[in-house]
Amino acid sequence: MATLAEATVDLGAIAHNTRVLKRAMGQAGLMAVVKADGFGHGAVPAARAAVAAGADWLGVTSAMEAMQLREAGLDAPVLAWMCGPQDDLAALAEAGVTLSVATLSHLDAIAAEASRRGVALDVHIKADTGLSRGGATRNTWPELFGWARKYETGGQIRVRGLWSHLANAEDPGAESLAAQQSAFAEAVELARAAGLAPDVLHLANSAGILQVPSARFDLGRAGIALYGVPPVPGVDFDLRPAMTVRARVVQAGDGRAVLPLGFGYGVPRGLGGVAEVLIHGVRRPISGPVSMDHLVIDTGELPVTEGDEAVLFGSGARGEPTVVEQAEHAGTNAHELLTGIGVRLPRRHLLHTEA
Repeated sequence: MATLAEATVDLGAIAHNTRVLKRAMGQAGLMAVVKADGFGHGAVPAARAAVAAGADWLGVTSAMEAMQLREAGLDAPVLAWMCGPQDDLAALAEAGVTLSVATLSHLDAIAAEASRRGVALDVHIKADTGLSRGGATRNTWPELFGWARKYETGGQIRVRGLWSHLANAEDPGAESLAAQQSAFAEAVELARAAGLAPDVLHLANSAGILQVPSARFDLGRAGIALYGVPPVPGVDFDLRPAMTVRARVVQAGDGRAVLPLGFGYGVPRGLGGVAEVLIHGVRRPISGPVSMDHLVIDTGELPVTEGDEAVLFGSGARGEPTVVEQAEHAGTNAHELLTGIGVRLPRRHLLHTEA
């Protein structure tokens, strides 16, 4: 059956972006963040492409995401940073998933599971250094580090890493960036004073990897840049966008064409009347509101017929809009648009860019 609409994912672009980010990290490691189904690209294919191109770690949010990678046969180190005591810690331990902890209750649960299993479990401690979006707050560091050391001495855990997340690495001169790096240095000092010796320190996100050398430490976590979206608007980092969303005209005539793409597929309603698509090598506007299953384009005098292809967004190499452009039209960011492309839209994974 012919596909009327699809999202193609260029795994060669993900591999290229991995190599760009890996070079930026120098001798340090690189984590490919494949949470949210690989930012909508497919977690398992994206992870395989990144690991093959040199990624040292994989990063996810949930236990489910971590187990998906393991069940697919990926054996690279995996860090999951939003698992809790309610998750199946035994299964995660069996799968060799490293857990992030930020609260004493979570640390207690992990230690208790380790005691039941008779093994030591690997953890990374997350410190909140100013983003205020998860992580141990400054006033809890002494107690958390102290208990972590007790559990480590008791053989229940191994504190392999200490990490935090930057709020704004887009502006290397921002005072908040300097303040977060200072806070992170303080967290590291307190952890070591408590007797911990984490050998993996990580702070840099995509923007930090590419333009804040002082934030790179032992490991960089590449999220949106892995998929070809510049983490700093307007700056060319030699990244290649990996996803293209296209559809075939299902009805044409009277200067209009109907595409089987709508908000039920993840196309933002806000694109109606303001954004364009590429058809016959020309950008034409989306006419009127985006519905659940369709959108209408104003074809003007173009000789559009049923079956013709239109591109909602892609790499931009052929003049089509990019995901960044469409996100701006929709009043959001590329992260939301990419992760919002729903399961109704089939994914087709390519080993290289399709002409």
